[in-house]
Amino acid sequence: MLYLIAEWLDFAGFFNLVRYQTFRAGATLMTAMVIGLIIGPRFINMLRVRQGKGQPIREDGPQTHLAKRGTPTMGGLMILVSLTLALLLWMDLRSPFVWACIAVTAGFGGIGFLDDYDKVSKASHKGLSGKARLLLEFVVAGIASYLIVSQISTWLYIPFVSDKAIPLGPFYYVFAAVVIVGAGNAVNLTDGLDGLAIMPVIVAAGAFAIISYLAGRVDYSAYLGIPYVPGAGELAIFCAAIMGAGLAFLWFNAPPAAVFMGDTGSLALGGALGAIAVASHHEIVLAIVGGLFVFEALSVIIQVFWF
Repeated sequence: MLYLIAEWLDFAGFFNLVRYQTFRAGATLMTAMVIGLIIGPRFINMLRVRQGKGQPIREDGPQTHLAKRGTPTMGGLMILVSLTLALLLWMDLRSPFVWACIAVTAGFGGIGFLDDYDKVSKASHKGLSGKARLLLEFVVAGIASYLIVSQISTWLYIPFVSDKAIPLGPFYYVFAAVVIVGAGNAVNLTDGLDGLAIMPVIVAAGAFAIISYLAGRVDYSAYLGIPYVPGAGELAIFCAAIMGAGLAFLWFNAPPAAVFMGDTGSLALGGALGAIAVASHHEIVLAIVGGLFVFEALSVIIQVFWF
């Protein structure tokens, strides 16, 4: 919103700073963090009152987990509120990448909310069925994939090798949707302990803030040998919002946690990272930067099939 106002004022005076993505990224980070810290206490109290028993804890789990009984979940709503308000204030809302990432974040957050609500209301760990959740996720990811891929090439670039790329053609739409859904569920599987998921999310968002900014600059991308994606620089501001909202949430989620993000937050943040990776043409890099998420997902898959 401020970017459009600054443009209307021809970037006069203070508004000249708003034209720079680096300034807006820093401002977005601080805005999201301040909003999160302000609304956090009341938000947590509201969740505690409404949920009563909080997130269901497995009786067969470690004793340290049993001590967390009564801790409210759905703290991801706090992240989404602070993140969204900061984005609406500082981003260039004409970017199709912005709306694609917002669609994924809101859509996955909504799916996670339904899952959390089902668990809390029934005091059960089951939530939505796996098939129903995956179907909803692929619907959201499919829409975002169309919005993103229609703006970029359908080549899969290999990191650290500037002249190597794989032409995927129409299959890139499917690949993009799989990346988004995979990222959302990988972060979701990692979540569970105090600060376990939010810290690597913040680190990954910081890495992609830099990557997106460089990919959106024709000079830097040519020098570094990475794919140039016009408009990708705005994604750095989205990443900054994730970092700011994540840091505010970490204040309340660090041991001993006062709130858990739940599927509402983990699915939304993971999906957002996946969408950003696709839009910046650094899908494979996401598996490297988010290595913890990949290993956790593989660990769960192996345990399910092995045991």
